[in-house]
Amino acid sequence: MANKKRNTILFVILALGLLLMFFASISLGSVMIPVKDVFTSLTGGHATKSTWEYIIINYRLPKAITAVLVGTGLSISGLLMQTLFRNPLAGPYVLGLSSGASLGVAFVILGAGFLPSFLSVIALSSYGIVLASTAGSTLVLLLVLVVSQRLRDTMAILIVGLMFGSFTTAIVSVLTYFSTAEQLQKFTFWSMGSLGNLSWPTIGILTTCVTIGLLLSAKSIKPLNALLLGENYAKSMGLNFKQARLVIIFATSILSGAITAFAGPIAFIGLAVPHIAKLTFQTSNHTVLFWSTLFFGSIIMLFCDIVSQMPGFEVTLPINAITSIIGAPVVIWLLVRKRNFQ
Repeated sequence: MANKKRNTILFVILALGLLLMFFASISLGSVMIPVKDVFTSLTGGHATKSTWEYIIINYRLPKAITAVLVGTGLSISGLLMQTLFRNPLAGPYVLGLSSGASLGVAFVILGAGFLPSFLSVIALSSYGIVLASTAGSTLVLLLVLVVSQRLRDTMAILIVGLMFGSFTTAIVSVLTYFSTAEQLQKFTFWSMGSLGNLSWPTIGILTTCVTIGLLLSAKSIKPLNALLLGENYAKSMGLNFKQARLVIIFATSILSGAITAFAGPIAFIGLAVPHIAKLTFQTSNHTVLFWSTLFFGSIIMLFCDIVSQMPGFEVTLPINAITSIIGAPVVIWLLVRKRNFQ
């Protein structure tokens, strides 16, 4: 009863924290906008200045929503992978999807010079890069799914995913070696990750993908709890392990693949947020961890977005660098503080 009350209080704090961070991410930036005007614009009213309203609706709000979607999707997929493989170092990209997406983008950006001019323009557009990233991650996903049907050992699937990742990374390295300075700059910029490149139509697509991934993840809560006691125990309880594993892999692939396609590869969130949720709520029950990880992922991603915007300065830092700089020390501190963490 005490734990239930404690969890309720923590969830209320997280909900308020998410609301606070969401409004702060819209309010803060190179142009400071009062929270009052942010609230007025979001509720159908008009901000004090028309330029503020334009910035909120067309730039800040899409970016904040993207941060929530990215934080939610990566953190949940990280939780799924860590439980499935029973490995605290597993993350959403262990199956090689990020490397597959990078390969697709590398082929487009670094190989655009060999295409006719009109095709080159299409390929290098934001939609062209998204399609290339999606194609690359989908190819790796299909390979992993085919292999997973032939392997019984879950750890073998993890190793296969890492090998796919290493193979595609090697090809990307070869492509970058032969690229021009301009091509390399474009690819490097994409690999740093960005939350500000999405328009309202693309946000709709990303929202659909993340929603499907989250629904599949929620469906996997009971199998995940059973897997905590081992595969053999889960099977003895009547769990169709092969089917559950397939659903978990597919959910992770949808979440991490879609996010990488639209926002680029974003580090740390999927690896560290599940640990933060476990250490805060002190539980291994995935009914609790699902929602706590979801909240923490959104809050931390919004906070990283605020820092990357450098409020008061006309500079935006790479989101990838910020997530690691802020997140890694936090996780280390939590682990040292909770010495009995398993």
